[in-house]
Amino acid sequence: MEENNEFLENNDLIPHMKNLASVTNKLVLKGYDDDFKISDKGLKSLKTEKIYPPEEINVVNFFRFEGQSDPNDNTILYQIETTDGLKGTLVDAYGPYADRKLSEFIQQVESFHKKTPKSS
Repeated sequence: MEENNEFLENNDLIPHMKNLASVTNKLVLKGYDDDFKISDKGLKSLKTEKIYPPEEINVVNFFRFEGQSDPNDNTILYQIETTDGLKGTLVDAYGPYADRKLSEFIQQVESFHKKTPKSS
């Protein structure tokens, strides 16, 4: 366990992981428990069914993953907060398999950040 200490952030008991499921689970524990999907009208909360335009979305962070067996198996996880306080995640492929409609929507989001890992 000692070798994993460099992956701990803010004394969390859950280490940073390098796969989609682990990062998603950590975000759920931090309150990002809604799932979003793209619709013709905007970003839709699967929890509340509310649809958000790009100006009501804040991408707090994003994480990219590459498939271990197939380098073309690329996924991106967006950590999202809405202007009315909803927190959740949105998953998409990136590269040639990305959802064009979702990519276009994300490009319109003005509040878009990438947090850098904290060093010990």
